[in-house]
Amino acid sequence: MSTSKHHFRKVYKSDHLGVPDLEDLLEEGKNLIFNIKEVKQEYGVSVAGKKGNYNIAHFYEGIKPLVLNATNAKVLKSFSGGSAFVEDWRDIPVELYIDASVKMKNEVVGGVRIKQTKPVINKEKPAFTKDNFQKAANAKATIDTIKKSYTIDIDTELAYIEFIKDV
Repeated sequence: MSTSKHHFRKVYKSDHLGVPDLEDLLEEGKNLIFNIKEVKQEYGVSVAGKKGNYNIAHFYEGIKPLVLNATNAKVLKSFSGGSAFVEDWRDIPVELYIDASVKMKNEVVGGVRIKQTKPVINKEKPAFTKDNFQKAANAKATIDTIKKSYTIDIDTELAYIEFIKDV
């Protein structure tokens, strides 16, 4: 007997990103920030059993592509400097969320939305190494100023302090 639960929408096996996919990612503890690789206009594509022409966002992270509705397309347009051309909608970080109030044909069905504010991507700082000592000393960098741009382990920190004593 299986103890795991199954979302009712899972059986529809959508090739495109939907609420159950985001729910799975959230249950796995993953954040919902992704990077759009590109948006393509795709013709004669089957979405939810209906063939049509759609703008579809593809992601670097390898998740399913997202069919863009008018609301999400408007957000991407704003993220791309106001360009209405999908070819300009690339290399854009987005944060997705589940909007339970999304309606389709006057029925509340829920849907995937792109947050209207672009996520801030925290880039990892490079490690401060002995190779950086002379340049940092020339700039009269303190440990505090180094930590603003680099990660530094305690041994390297102590070695830098000794190094600048001799400079």
